[in-house]
Amino acid sequence: MTKELSTTPTPTERRRVARTERAARRRDHRAVLRYAEDSTPAQRWTFLAVVSLGLLMIGLDNSILYTALPRLTHVLHASALQSLWIINAYPLILAGLLLGTGTLGDRVGHRRMFITGLAIFGLASLAAAFSPSAWALVAARAFLGFAAAVMMPATLALIRLTFADERERNTAIGIWGSVAVVGAAAGPVLGGFLLEHFYWGSVFLINVPICVIALGLTLLIAPPNVPHPDKRWDFISSLYALFALGGFTMTIKELARGSWTLASVALLVAICGGWVFVRRQNKLADPLLTFDIFRSRIFAGGVAAAAGGMFVLAGAELTTTQKLQLADDWTPLPAGLVVAIAAVCAIPMSVIGGAVLHKVGFLPLISGGFLSLTAGVLLAAWATHTGLQPALYAGMMLVGLGAGSAMSVSSTAIIGAAPLNRTGMAAGVEEVSYEFGTLISVALTGSLLPMFLSAHLPEELRGLGLAIMDSAEHASVAEPAYAQAYVSVLIILGVIAAAFAAYTGWAFHDNPKSGGNGGTHE
Repeated sequence: MTKELSTTPTPTERRRVARTERAARRRDHRAVLRYAEDSTPAQRWTFLAVVSLGLLMIGLDNSILYTALPRLTHVLHASALQSLWIINAYPLILAGLLLGTGTLGDRVGHRRMFITGLAIFGLASLAAAFSPSAWALVAARAFLGFAAAVMMPATLALIRLTFADERERNTAIGIWGSVAVVGAAAGPVLGGFLLEHFYWGSVFLINVPICVIALGLTLLIAPPNVPHPDKRWDFISSLYALFALGGFTMTIKELARGSWTLASVALLVAICGGWVFVRRQNKLADPLLTFDIFRSRIFAGGVAAAAGGMFVLAGAELTTTQKLQLADDWTPLPAGLVVAIAAVCAIPMSVIGGAVLHKVGFLPLISGGFLSLTAGVLLAAWATHTGLQPALYAGMMLVGLGAGSAMSVSSTAIIGAAPLNRTGMAAGVEEVSYEFGTLISVALTGSLLPMFLSAHLPEELRGLGLAIMDSAEHASVAEPAYAQAYVSVLIILGVIAAAFAAYTGWAFHDNPKSGGNGGTHE
């Protein structure tokens, strides 16, 4: 066993890591200057479009299945458990690997990581489009998550290498940040459009030409690869994180199914994975994550804003598209347009929030955003109960405005509150927070819906589960039961959103207008 894994890092080891990082920054700076001298503005902004395409695909694949899932479930004869894993395999692998792939990019070069991720993403999309079974699609989705984890940290790193001018770079990063929101907005609509006109595999097949175009342009105009061979990459930590996240996800699923034995096993795996992850981080000279960073309530509040905002937004979007298609007999495109209301309303707030933060502070934007989320999901529940369709649209608007407000400044809180020597770690935590929120939301809401559906069905039909939604014979009973289950899930989302409002209200109770100086708010 090597020294850094058997003992706490010594001051000498930490100084060596710091020297390595300083040398890496100097090499990066020289590479940026050389590329800036040789490249034209057209090349730089064209490459920004290429990088944005990669990030757009990552965002789309998180939400495009919200409208496609009922069709996929029917065609592939997927069970409720398989349907959940078709969606969750992607964010699980993505969230589990994100902390480590950024470090791997530092070691082998971010250009190489981006090219590798694009290639794997294209191949995995082909495999998903022609999957012969539900479990084959789950495996393809896992490879898509792996490719996304390889690509995602490289997109921001390549922007920093491409734009030497600070003003250009800030503009480029602003555009980069809005692309993920656009992906969330476009996913349900694009999925609905493709399913209206093509077969179910088109929701994956559309990625292939994008990958081919992005690969060709990257090879032509991307900045040079800048590897740092001295940078250490710890795959074992990422593996432990995957075990912890996977075990936690399975615990939620199995509890909802009433399988206490499997839930106990999954919880044990999650606890063991988390314990060995923390233990390993404490013994590494250059850890992926140190938990003392969460002592700053501004940092912890920012993480809660990112994860909580995505949790409520993803849960509301997923359950609403399912309800509109399965209980109300809507086609995928109109269902996608309804939930796109939320994502579209989040876009302007994601811009406005950052612009007014210095005037109004974190408290009204983040805590106020969660109050809007609470009101939005409860209004959607009331609209379903009363049958007032315009109230559903208004509820989706409030959900989008609230999520956009809360998440617009979550990055500022996370990065601003982190010590300067841990900005890379903070950036990794930020990216994981969004994916973790989506992962847990899909696991929880996707498990609760069939459980509540069974509870609202007559006792003799409860064994059918979600399969009852395909039965015309039982439609008069199944559709109202599904609507009641949907309302129950929305109420739970509302309670959780209110809890996030209370927690962030405490975290930002003095209403700071910036992240502070390296996490001094404790």
